[in-house]
Amino acid sequence: MGFSDRDAPAQTPRLVVDAPSSEHPSSPIPVQGRPVGDRFRVPLGDSGLNTFPLILGGAEFGWHVDLGKAHAILDAYRGLGGNAVHTSDGYASGRSEHIIGQWLHSRGIRDDVVVGVRVGTNPEHPGLGAVNLVRAVEASLTRLGTDHIDVLYLDATSDTTTSLEDALATAEWLVESGKVRALGSFGHTAAQLVEARILASAGYPRFTVLDVAYNVLRRQEFDEDLRLVANAQGIAVTPSQALEHGYLSGAHRSRSVVGQSVRGLQLASSMNRRGTRTLRALDKIGAELSIPTAAVAVAWLLAQRIVAAPIMNAYAVQHIEEVVQGIGAHLSRVHLAEIARAAA
Repeated sequence: MGFSDRDAPAQTPRLVVDAPSSEHPSSPIPVQGRPVGDRFRVPLGDSGLNTFPLILGGAEFGWHVDLGKAHAILDAYRGLGGNAVHTSDGYASGRSEHIIGQWLHSRGIRDDVVVGVRVGTNPEHPGLGAVNLVRAVEASLTRLGTDHIDVLYLDATSDTTTSLEDALATAEWLVESGKVRALGSFGHTAAQLVEARILASAGYPRFTVLDVAYNVLRRQEFDEDLRLVANAQGIAVTPSQALEHGYLSGAHRSRSVVGQSVRGLQLASSMNRRGTRTLRALDKIGAELSIPTAAVAVAWLLAQRIVAAPIMNAYAVQHIEEVVQGIGAHLSRVHLAEIARAAA
C-alpha cells in the first residue's frame, strides 16, 4: 500500500515507457489524493468533534516505542484515514505527548487531528485539584506544542479528595479560556456521571466522552449502571483496552512465552478456558470474513451501538493495518451470538 502527501494535487496516474526511470514498470502506481478512510467519521457525542472510528493510543510511545517508530505508526494510521490520537500526561512521564506533539508539528496537521489527553497521573501535577489540574493542562499543551486540547479526560482514579464540582469548576475555566474544547470522563462511577449532569444544568461543562476499559472479555465494568447512564446521557464511549493488553490479537497464546513482566502477567491473566474459547471464536469468524483476529475484536466493539471509537495502542505499523480492517467488517447476529457464548 502506498501513502502519498495529502496536499498533492490529484492526478491521473500513467506509465511513461519512453523515459528512463529508476522504478520497475510493474511497480505499484502511487495513489493520489486523500485516503479512502477519510470518509469514515463518527461524532463524539455532543462535543462537535468527528473522528475516525478507531482512535490511535499513545500508551507505548516513549516506553516500548521510540520516536522514529512511533512516527511511522502515526503516519500509517493517518495514511489509512485516521484523525484522532489519545495520550496521557502520565504515559512515559509525558514523553508520549512530546512524541505526538513533534509529529503534529513536523507534518503541519494539528488542525486535522483530534487530540485527546487524560490528565491526573503525572507525578509533577497529580490529581484533579484546581492548581494541579491547570498546571497539568499547561504542561500537556507545552509538550504537545499546541494551544488547545480537543478532549480532556479527567482521570477520577487519580484523586479521591477533590470533589466533582470543584474539578468541573476548574474545567469550566479551561474550556472558557479556549485551552480545552470538550470534556471526557475516565474512572467515574455511574452515580458521578449523574451528578455531573445535574451540575451541567447549573452551567458546568458536560462530560461528552467516556473512556472505560471495555472489550469482549472485560464487560463487567461497563455493562451495568455505567452503560445505562452513558446511553441515557448520549455520551460517546471511546473504550480503552480494546484488545485486553494484546491478548485478543491472537498473537499470544501460551503462558510459557509471555514472561514475567507486567505485560506478560497481564496477558497470562487472560489465558484461561474462557479466554481460549473466546479467541477460538474470534479466529473462526476472522477466517470466515478473511480478516485478522484483532479486527474481529474491534468489529465486536463497534457493533455495540454506544461505542463511538475504540482506543487502540500499537507497537508496529502492522498492528494498525490489522485492526483497521475491523472498521468495515460486519458481524452478523450469528457471529455476535457465537462470541457471546464463548465469552460467557
